[in-house]
Amino acid sequence: MIQSMKNSIEKTDGQLLSVDGVAETSVKRRQFLKYAGAGAAAAALVALGCKKDNPGPGMGGNEFYFGSGDIAILNYAYALEQLEAAFYTEVVANPYSSISDWERALMTDIRDHEIAHREFFKAALGQQAIASLTFDFSAINFSSRGSVLATAKTFEDLGVSAYNGAGWLIADVNYLALAGKIVSVEARHAALVRDLIENGSFANDEVIDSNGLDLSNSPTVVLQAAAPFIKSPIDVTDLPTY
Repeated sequence: MIQSMKNSIEKTDGQLLSVDGVAETSVKRRQFLKYAGAGAAAAALVALGCKKDNPGPGMGGNEFYFGSGDIAILNYAYALEQLEAAFYTEVVANPYSSISDWERALMTDIRDHEIAHREFFKAALGQQAIASLTFDFSAINFSSRGSVLATAKTFEDLGVSAYNGAGWLIADVNYLALAGKIVSVEARHAALVRDLIENGSFANDEVIDSNGLDLSNSPTVVLQAAAPFIKSPIDVTDLPTY
């Protein structure tokens, strides 16, 4: 489990940026920074995202407009982290039948990681963050282990391919470094979920290519795959893609 940390982070100008009231759970930004090891690069991201003179994507009347450039990429990652956090929150709140204590602990850890990722992006983007999305999980049978793990596999594999596919679109090297730290955590989740379904499948040819590299997908492909679960009308007009 993520350990308790102080509820503030030092900005690059020496001021303190409070996180009180930001997180919906006990997982705070400082906890995630320690967990992900983002260090100074992540602190700079938080400071940049929270500048008061940066208008938010919703200022034009669309609270789900991702923005453009690197901000759009960060909101893209934020949207995916929202999706995963919402899914695992439901899994832990309503565990599938005959879940073992071990699997419950694993699902709880993954939930906490995804919430930490979500809250970090929310705080880092500040006024430029999209609003909280609403999701449709009606196609998932949360009482079935098979349905839950199959969905978790889909989300985790999709998340890894999303970070891999968006990395070269990021202009700021600090953002790229942070994305690299997060995708490594998502890959750990993906490997775990795959082995819960079938032992030894954590790195099969569904996700690893002939060069031994993880697969990557463009934002267009990823959002198309995630679309059935997202109810909010997102606007990715200016999201970099390929």
